[in-house]
Amino acid sequence: MREYQLTDWLPTTKKEVELRGWDELDVILFSGDAYVDHPSFGAAVIGRILEAEGLRVAIVPQPNWRDDLRDFKKLGKPRLFFGVSAGCMDSMVNKYTANKRLRSDDAYTPDARNDMRPEYPTIVYSKILKELFPDVPVVIGGIEASMRRLTHYDYWQDRVRPSILVDSDADILVYGMGEKPIIEIAHRIDSGEPLNSIRQTAQLTRQITAEEGDIVLHSHEACLKDKIKQAENFRHIEEESNKYEASRILQQIGEQTIVVNPPYPPMTTEELDRSYDLPYTRLPHPKYKGKRIPAYDMIKHSVNIHRGCFGGCAFCTISAHQGKFIASRSKESILREVKEVMQLPDFKGYLSDLGGPSANMYSMKGDNQELCKKCKRPSCIHPKVCPNLNTDHRPLLDIYHAVDALPGIKKTFIGSGVRYDLLLHESKDAAINKSAAQYTRELIMNHVSGRLKVAPEHTSDNVLNIMRKPSFKQFEAFKRIFDKINREEGLRQQLIPYFISSHPGCKAEDMAELAVITKRLDFHLEQIQDFTPTPMTISTETWYTGHHPYTLESVYSAKNQRDKLAQRMFFFWYKKEERRNIINELRRIGRSDLIDKLYR
Repeated sequence: MREYQLTDWLPTTKKEVELRGWDELDVILFSGDAYVDHPSFGAAVIGRILEAEGLRVAIVPQPNWRDDLRDFKKLGKPRLFFGVSAGCMDSMVNKYTANKRLRSDDAYTPDARNDMRPEYPTIVYSKILKELFPDVPVVIGGIEASMRRLTHYDYWQDRVRPSILVDSDADILVYGMGEKPIIEIAHRIDSGEPLNSIRQTAQLTRQITAEEGDIVLHSHEACLKDKIKQAENFRHIEEESNKYEASRILQQIGEQTIVVNPPYPPMTTEELDRSYDLPYTRLPHPKYKGKRIPAYDMIKHSVNIHRGCFGGCAFCTISAHQGKFIASRSKESILREVKEVMQLPDFKGYLSDLGGPSANMYSMKGDNQELCKKCKRPSCIHPKVCPNLNTDHRPLLDIYHAVDALPGIKKTFIGSGVRYDLLLHESKDAAINKSAAQYTRELIMNHVSGRLKVAPEHTSDNVLNIMRKPSFKQFEAFKRIFDKINREEGLRQQLIPYFISSHPGCKAEDMAELAVITKRLDFHLEQIQDFTPTPMTISTETWYTGHHPYTLESVYSAKNQRDKLAQRMFFFWYKKEERRNIINELRRIGRSDLIDKLYR
């Protein structure tokens, strides 16, 4: 293992700045997470990408917002700007359960302490910085800001909130993956140029005129009065998030207007490689010596090979943040990072994951890119796989083979979620179908740690359609293949399915059917969750407004505690303590016919 010096990390204190011989900083980043110098942690990526531009960058991780604010003052005033991010997760998802109970731990904090970040750190940190240094620009970004760039429903406060730019007093918001916009912002501020019209950013302005091609949303005030208008807005927001050549979006709030500029085109392989090839130590900052950061432990022996997801799942924020177009790293860059992981002192030969937002979308894109540039479908695989989508698994198999051939690699596990609908898709190209079958067999034989996790999410086709997930029949088909390969290879591996209760469109009867079906398949479910409405997803807008944004049809959602618990208990039909409650609920909803199927 390479011996690192303190100066190999970006500085976090005045002393560390002085050790580098710097008398001034260009950019200071504030993050709600601990500082882990790893490409899976956003503050490290933005810090390293700015450093590569020749700028002097420091990071203040998890500043104390409750004392005399010394953490916000200790590095002084940067020459260019402050950058603020809540961290890798939405702070409210990180802090609260689906039932709005405070979580006991925080995976992105040393020793998992749960009191090291405020609610909505983006707002809290940004407002403090603007009060202390009113003349220094504040740039906000990360998942929390990205998903709140326009009017949105906030589940934890149970109200519709305006763009986070309004509450944070920030000067500009970066949405999505921030490498390209943050570089342009830095150069613009450095040269004294205005920040307007930068791609993949949003700003609050008083002087703006709609131009031809702009999409003008219903105002924030109109959305407060009319849920249908909020639903109508969201269809435009999602479509523009998933277009190759998007329109500018305008939304009025009071006397001001939120301007959301179109995103950059998907990153090229060369651009993505550059981001991952920066000189990360891949380790937590030495200040955390002796402390455990659970999120780091989870990913330290894994390698991310692509960005983006074209699944378009209604409850997921990945496509809204990263986009639906896949940006893939080169084999050379991936192998370089794997070799770095192998140098870690506790690496024993096992990679925990070689994946991405979805495990098996590496290098996949449309055969005819001109068609892709005109497309505004939020999903390339729902309701059916797009005939223009190339689902060839051979490039991914090539990566697996190259990594597994490295001396010192004993086994590579695939921990990311596998899209079995891609594996089952019948292409017109026999070679592509053969590659899917080969991938399936190699995945099950070589890359499963005894348990393969997949996400059917539900058994009801109606609920799955609202989720934008494939029919449960596809899961059953994949299970048959999984079981067959296990028998043929003499393996005793388990298929572990994820399921969600209380999703829009789901009723107690649907959960009762789910219980019967999963019993028939001999599943005792453990990977389950209640639907949590998070900003900027179709599911959340449907849950809040009661209408699907694309059809404006009414959709039922379980909202009160009684109805949500009544759905959740069906996951646990096999527990004795739930039996009486389930039988009573089946009688209440008029499905006594299912009692014998569960309990005979």
